[in-house]
Amino acid sequence: MNIESYRNYCLTLPGVTEGFPFGQETLVFKVMNKMFALTNIDEFEFINLKCDPEKAIALRDQYEGISPGWHMNKQHWNSVKPYGDVNDELLEELILHSYELVVASLPNKLKEELKLLS
Repeated sequence: MNIESYRNYCLTLPGVTEGFPFGQETLVFKVMNKMFALTNIDEFEFINLKCDPEKAIALRDQYEGISPGWHMNKQHWNSVKPYGDVNDELLEELILHSYELVVASLPNKLKEELKLLS
């Protein structure tokens, strides 16, 4: 997956915005102002994605291209290489999983606002 495909996929999800809160090189995607994906746009070596802790461990054991989240809470975030043994289909599944985890943690008021955007 290239960075354009990654960006386009993230923006198809309801309520998603993009920005650069950590500097001009780090593209961050948020749902209802909560971060679910980020990457360095200059290098695009990996994408940090939120992940269920048990699933995160299993994925790290199964895929060489998935490791504990760089500069993130290693229990809840993975760094996923957008190439190698992580194909586009799996990467989209992991992006969606990250998005859904964040949506599930939103307060009910924000969940209702998000439903209106769908």
